[in-house]
Amino acid sequence: MSRHALLVAALAALLSGCIGAPEQPKRQPARGTGASLSQSPQARACLANLGQTQAKFTPLADQYFGTGCSNLGTVRLAELRGDDARLEVTNLGPVTCPVASSLQGWARFGVDRAARQILGSPLARIETMGSYSCRNVAGTNRLSAHATANAVDVAAFRLADGRRISVVSDWNSPSPQVRAFLRTVRDSACKRFGTVLTPDYNAAHRDHFHLEPGGLKPFCR
Repeated sequence: MSRHALLVAALAALLSGCIGAPEQPKRQPARGTGASLSQSPQARACLANLGQTQAKFTPLADQYFGTGCSNLGTVRLAELRGDDARLEVTNLGPVTCPVASSLQGWARFGVDRAARQILGSPLARIETMGSYSCRNVAGTNRLSAHATANAVDVAAFRLADGRRISVVSDWNSPSPQVRAFLRTVRDSACKRFGTVLTPDYNAAHRDHFHLEPGGLKPFCR
């Protein structure tokens, strides 16, 4: 082929690659892999407000797991903030930003202050039984709030003086101060979460507080 013919062919190939080429469809995030952080105005505002509380957290990529289960607009909490010290939080997976914000407010203004006033020691750690879990509400076909990382189960509280107050062991403690502490933090949770389930609700919650935000009809028991 002559040099002229080669130049014509090369130019034609170049033009075909940039003029009139059909736009490729945008690829959707692969299920279970995550692709981008939530960028809605509500998500950005929630993250900004959470940052102002001085809680330590990492925003997470959105993930879809099928069957309605997902992690959308979630964060991973590393530490909460008390009145004058950092608070540990254990066994906690991804939680939605609204859950993290409510948990932070409850830890500081509900649990830490109740521990100081009723038990005479600051709070050091909140022990959870986890957050995200792709499952239904027990005995139903309805997805649990855990299936969208929109709930936390709290099992116990560790105080700075070393005492451990657990829901399963101390809900009916012989100590009136310990009982008062647990009911005070339960009442405080009811002001910040839409649904709060405790040992008073049923046997399935004998060992933890179930906390989830929102809901048209708040429920606390």
